[in-house]
Amino acid sequence: MNRILKRTFLPSLLAATLTGVTLVPAKPAAADDRILEDVGIGAAAGVVSGAIRGRGSVLNNAVKGGAAGAAVNGVNGTRRNPRNRNLGQDVGVGAAAGGVTGAITRGRKDTLGDVVDGAAAGAAIHILRNRK
Repeated sequence: MNRILKRTFLPSLLAATLTGVTLVPAKPAAADDRILEDVGIGAAAGVVSGAIRGRGSVLNNAVKGGAAGAAVNGVNGTRRNPRNRNLGQDVGVGAAAGGVTGAITRGRKDTLGDVVDGAAAGAAIHILRNRK
């Protein structure tokens, strides 16, 4: 996939899919070339977090974690120095994305659990990507 195409359309498409609303970005989206890796890390962290808590299906937990991974990647791309990550921001963005995705996919059955799954995905991405 063309790098410019991937950096401009893929994050916007993911965000629009998550919220269910068509968004027009004010500036170009900022995903980097590691978005698929971050989605994978987030999905794996969501599955592990859901298994530890004993809640939700594997697929639903993977979707929440993957969405959190995409959101964390997109936010990290807006930094001046993307190699210097912020744990609080990664966890917060992951938690917000997990909560929104859980509300869309499951209809507010376990909002706190959805937030925890997303936060775990954000923390996992931060730990694996910090200064790399």
